Amino acid sequence: MLDDTYFMKQALMEADKAFARGEVPVGAVVVCRERIIARAHNLTETLNDVTAHAEMQAITAAADVLGGKYLNECTLYVTVEPCVMCAGAIAWAQTGKLVFGAADEKRGYRRYAPEALHPKTVVVDGVLESECADMMKNFFRNKR
Repeated sequence: MLDDTYFMKQALMEADKAFARGEVPVGAVVVCRERIIARAHNLTETLNDVTAHAEMQAITAAADVLGGKYLNECTLYVTVEPCVMCAGAIAWAQTGKLVFGAADEKRGYRRYAPEALHPKTVVVDGVLESECADMMKNFFRNKR
């Protein structure tokens, strides 16, 4: 059986793609019935679009695959705690489960809008936390 660690590793592979493109290295995958139905990473620089976060890209792709806007039977894996914008999209999609790696103490939804997610969304945090956090630290260390 595939578990949260396996799918978070897949999200980290997406974050690597963002890192290689000079994007903030956040990756996401959407899983439905133990199958990845969407993969994405940050594209804000590439698309010159502040809304092109990994989560937003993954939610849009997953909804397209499913043919509907609700992801209530899906799990979104993301390497970093979602921001308020992404938490809102996760809520509107009624995502069944959110799993993230590293906390984002500066811009994460839990700081500004801890009730932003849909009430039925199950949240699991800290999956491969150090790997996810290290990727972010390395990216910003190289930028400075």
